[in-house]
Amino acid sequence: MELSQYIKDKLVLEKRVAMPIMTHPGIELLGKRVLDAVTNGEIHYHAIRALNECFPQSVACTTIMDLTVEAEAFGAQLSMSSNEVPSVSGRLLAGYADVEALQVPSLESGRVPQYLQADRLAAKGIDKPVLAGCIGPYSLAGRLYDMTEIMMAIYTEPETARLLLEKCTEFILRYCLAIKETGVAGVIMAEPAAGLLSNEDCLQYSSVYVKRIIDAVQDDSFTVILHNCGNTGHCTPAMLSTGAQGYHFGNKADMLAALRECPSDVWVMGNLDPVGIFRMLTPEEVFAQTEELLSRTGGYANFIVSTGCDTPPEVPFDNIQAFYLAVEKYNKGR
Repeated sequence: MELSQYIKDKLVLEKRVAMPIMTHPGIELLGKRVLDAVTNGEIHYHAIRALNECFPQSVACTTIMDLTVEAEAFGAQLSMSSNEVPSVSGRLLAGYADVEALQVPSLESGRVPQYLQADRLAAKGIDKPVLAGCIGPYSLAGRLYDMTEIMMAIYTEPETARLLLEKCTEFILRYCLAIKETGVAGVIMAEPAAGLLSNEDCLQYSSVYVKRIIDAVQDDSFTVILHNCGNTGHCTPAMLSTGAQGYHFGNKADMLAALRECPSDVWVMGNLDPVGIFRMLTPEEVFAQTEELLSRTGGYANFIVSTGCDTPPEVPFDNIQAFYLAVEKYNKGR
């Protein structure tokens, strides 16, 4: 289902639409563990569907933001536990020779087939746009080379960093093409590590590679939304240079400043804190925080209220309901 027209249809009468990045509550609705969903595409799909049936107000469904799938495919070791999002453990690459020898994996590697299965089932089984997920090139490079080391390498070993980024980009491009083939409406590309860079470095070591992927996959039927929760506002111009249809900001960004910088013909999304607000506050406080953000951004028709990142496990369901109730109240007052 094509996302851009769907959102435009929903925005008639200048009503605000919501699209939190949220999957974990669906896992809990099934009585399953995070480990079950991140290793089994069918369970992953049923979690997305269960959450949509419980909270149908979202303008689109999202898959789990798992930033280890691509790194695992390359051979990185993971730390996986029952009810926590997987994380990369240790360092796979330690220099130019390692990067040169690194093989770009097939799409049959690791858990990639399970995520593609979840995408395929969701595209077919859910009656609204579904957004898959992938990691961005610089963030993937950091998980393979070590985040501190890759930040040093762009200055001390730029040829090593660029070679690794070429290989990461090749794989992510193949993955996004496969995601597109599943029939989903688009992909949220998570590039949080690029937010640690200056705008100039973000352009050189992230955006040019992201743009290459976007140019190859984005069209009228497939949307790319670039997520960078590390951006505090300093590298928004670099994000915009990628040509994505949508930009998703984390809770550290000033949402009004982001909206002022972004063109009116792209979707701008964010940025309620998924932990500090959704998980930690009371329903009344979640309602108030959502209402306040909607009021501040009321002058921007291209704003979509969302979380600042993927919501973690164990977000209270009353808090999710409070978020949607605040959107409903705001729209009734328009």
